[in-house]
Amino acid sequence: MLRAADINGDSVTGILAGWAGLLEGRFREIKFADFEDAIGSGGTMLTTSRTNPLKKERGLEIIEANMEKAGIDALIAVGGDDTLGVAAKLAERGVKVIGIPKTIDNDLAGTDYSFGFFTAVDEATKLIESLATTGRSHERVMVVEVMGRDAGWIASFAGLAAGANMVIVPEFKTGLDEVVALVMARQKAGRKSAVIVVAEGVDLGYKGDIEKDEFGHALVAKAEGESNASFLARYIERKTGAETRATVLGHTIRGTQPNSYDRVMATKLGFSAMEAAHAGRHGMMVAVRGTQIVEVPLAEGSRKKFLDKETWRVAKSFFA
Repeated sequence: MLRAADINGDSVTGILAGWAGLLEGRFREIKFADFEDAIGSGGTMLTTSRTNPLKKERGLEIIEANMEKAGIDALIAVGGDDTLGVAAKLAERGVKVIGIPKTIDNDLAGTDYSFGFFTAVDEATKLIESLATTGRSHERVMVVEVMGRDAGWIASFAGLAAGANMVIVPEFKTGLDEVVALVMARQKAGRKSAVIVVAEGVDLGYKGDIEKDEFGHALVAKAEGESNASFLARYIERKTGAETRATVLGHTIRGTQPNSYDRVMATKLGFSAMEAAHAGRHGMMVAVRGTQIVEVPLAEGSRKKFLDKETWRVAKSFFA
């Protein structure tokens, strides 16, 4: 999108701290030269927030007024289902807005993949492999928790790529007895180590009240008590006698240098969003379908996409 200034003579305004910046009028003019080297950087240089304008009095009206005051003709909203859900509401009010799917969880409907996902999977895979090596060396069971509040895309892809012995995701029930049975079967076969990958959002039945953000999502990292990894590790050790260790990867798989696929995907999506804005195709989200960039209604970006049965069937066939 920063190429818009060179290609179309546009001025590009960066909005600091996401929706909070639009509510507070926090803007910054940006040029291509300012971000020339940013393609290899993770995160967002404009910063972000968990502010929900729909929870603020006259939130959408304030955004419209601030956009008009700043001379913003079209808004490019980059984010997950929460960000794009707000963008869809603005589009319903006639605001010229285009969405770009961005979430490492890959849980957005309307697009095959969102940029950030494959980089997170790559990072998680490397770390899981490292823990597997430690587990084999010390003959331990390693329980690894990865991000995934509602969807198990990262857990399943990274687990498959790293050769994990079991993956536990929110979409498909895995009983604690199944976990214990797998570890005991490996012990019987003379294999004392194992790697079990669990998504942070899996409900193992031990957590109480959990704080929620302004979009109503559970703040898993702030949950009272312990993590899924620590709970599982204690449970496995108590039931099987196997020495077990827990590791929560958490935010370690975010903010890392994006891989080549994510860099190209983000560039193509941004370019397509700029073209859509100039063509007057608003209320749309640019998306990845196969090898093509397409446009779908913004409302699709505000819906969740859960791990599909076929990916789970393949992953589960390697539990051993």
